Amino acid sequence: MPLAQGEVPEKIRLLNTAWRMRLRTGFAMSDVFRVKKWLSSLAFLLLCSSAFAQLQEVTSGVAYELIGTYDVARLNQILTQELKEFSDFPVSYPPAKYGVKLYRINYPSVIPEQENRPTVASGLLAVPEREAREMPVISYQHGSVFPKNEVPSHPDESMETRLMLAQFAGQGYLVVAADYFGKGESQEKDSYLVKASTQQACLDHLKACQAVSTHLKLTWGPLFLSGWSQGGWATLVFLKKLEEVGIPVKAAATASAPTDLFAMINGWIHAPTDHDASFLPALMALQINAYAEYHRLPGLDESAFRPEYRQTARKLYLNEMTWAQASPLLPKTLSELLREDFIAAGSVGNARYWQILQDSQAYRWRSITPLRTYYGQADEVTSPYIATLPVGFQKATGGAETTGVDAGVKANHRGTFLYAVADQKKWFDEMLRDKSEN
Repeated sequence: MPLAQGEVPEKIRLLNTAWRMRLRTGFAMSDVFRVKKWLSSLAFLLLCSSAFAQLQEVTSGVAYELIGTYDVARLNQILTQELKEFSDFPVSYPPAKYGVKLYRINYPSVIPEQENRPTVASGLLAVPEREAREMPVISYQHGSVFPKNEVPSHPDESMETRLMLAQFAGQGYLVVAADYFGKGESQEKDSYLVKASTQQACLDHLKACQAVSTHLKLTWGPLFLSGWSQGGWATLVFLKKLEEVGIPVKAAATASAPTDLFAMINGWIHAPTDHDASFLPALMALQINAYAEYHRLPGLDESAFRPEYRQTARKLYLNEMTWAQASPLLPKTLSELLREDFIAAGSVGNARYWQILQDSQAYRWRSITPLRTYYGQADEVTSPYIATLPVGFQKATGGAETTGVDAGVKANHRGTFLYAVADQKKWFDEMLRDKSEN
């Protein structure tokens, strides 16, 4: 039912009660910073309760709103006209069968890197308009974006999201997609490539979408995962989290996944190629600033960026400057962007930032979930070697079947994504048919 004006969701009330009890028992001096952060987060959550007033509350602070519908004609426009505007990579998709209702989800979560400080995040639930109430589910993890709202909960601003809706929801899959902390409706700073926060945002969003689906009288079938670029990395770290907590995943697929951030960034610095993407320095601006914020590494930007680029990098991260505005002010290579001593420290990787980067790898565990990892031979961001690291690792450890799939010699970053979306849908459909036959 709709939240009454000023009503505080149960989880926020519990947080308030817990902190009142702790205040009565007293705090050590080492707790002062933690208290301030928790109380500021609590104040934010309380403010959000009034914003939820126009939403439908489900449970424990989870709320949703219908933000629109894509009919079949709109979905087919995405698969044809908008697809051509997005990329000239040769690919085709079957026409949509069903219209899709789009719901924006707001849900409570916590930031693991900051003692589980409470926060509110957002995402998307897309529901096909079909008679069947039980449907397979795909959780899509989006790729790197600079604008705050170029994410799933704002599908009109996100072509990758629209393509997933047309290809999967238009064919009968429920689609769930988290925005991540710092994107969409979140008031946090961008959590770009921050491992535990990405896992938490995706896990709590999945649970929130399950609660909303139950409210809408929908039943979930098998769960699949998919992601591109940053989202490929997010898909893998999310998959590990799901396996840890015992939530079964039928299969997962990644496209251009940066599976080893330490190796990839060192490659960008020390082994650049002629076709490297022009936006790699801008991605480093997001990533270094995000690690400074979430891992509490004060001064990291000063030790990492050359002085003439530090302000631009910060403004881009804070959405005070667009990519179009920042691009002319940033250098073309990472060796020009970063300080020499910072680069030197990355070779051995003993400094705190580089240690966190190594711990942010996304493939070194023995997985039980079948995986296809797609790569393109002309990818200007993620090399085939980086994208396919899970293949050899799972084979060496006796893990689940993991296959590297070549999108072709002309497949650049977007082309790899487009190829993967078409191919993985066929693979997932085959698994569903095998289940029904058995």
